[in-house]
Amino acid sequence: MSAESATAIPRGQVDLLDFIDFSGVECLNQSTSHSLSNAIKQGYREDDGLILESDADEQLLIHIPFNQVIKLHSIAIKGPEEDGPKTVKLFSNKEHMGFSNVNDYPPSDTVVLSPDTLKGKPVVLKYVKFQNVRSKSDFKILISLAIFIEDNQLESEITKVQKISLFGTTVETTDMKSLKKIEDH
Repeated sequence: MSAESATAIPRGQVDLLDFIDFSGVECLNQSTSHSLSNAIKQGYREDDGLILESDADEQLLIHIPFNQVIKLHSIAIKGPEEDGPKTVKLFSNKEHMGFSNVNDYPPSDTVVLSPDTLKGKPVVLKYVKFQNVRSKSDFKILISLAIFIEDNQLESEITKVQKISLFGTTVETTDMKSLKKIEDH
């Protein structure tokens, strides 16, 4: 199987990369020399030599806000067979999660990756759980997904991720960041 076909976009879905609000993306427990940008940004994520790597232990907690309301259909995670993620918990609309409270919330979905799916194959999610992924805070519409990588394939100290792709569709809405304030005359 070619690398291109392994990460093929599921029929009727789009790569949600263009809808990520990169100014709000964060990753807890990432190595300073192997950051999240390597796994999610266009260009970087296509280079298998660039990886996201955990720092203190095997866990990673990623917060990804979107600039549009989305319906998340599937996720593809590419990683090394030995150190790639195994248990991945997904949470819709959980803004302020940390390692101390991640287990206080039920995940919207849990994916257990196999060495085969770590080749970048899309895993279909519980679609109903990820429709209208959004929340309101400070009168802004914020749209977010939290990804908790709990462990890796061989339970080693470091987890490595080469690529994270999110597939789904957008919902017809207004991009709130593009609105300008109208001055009073």
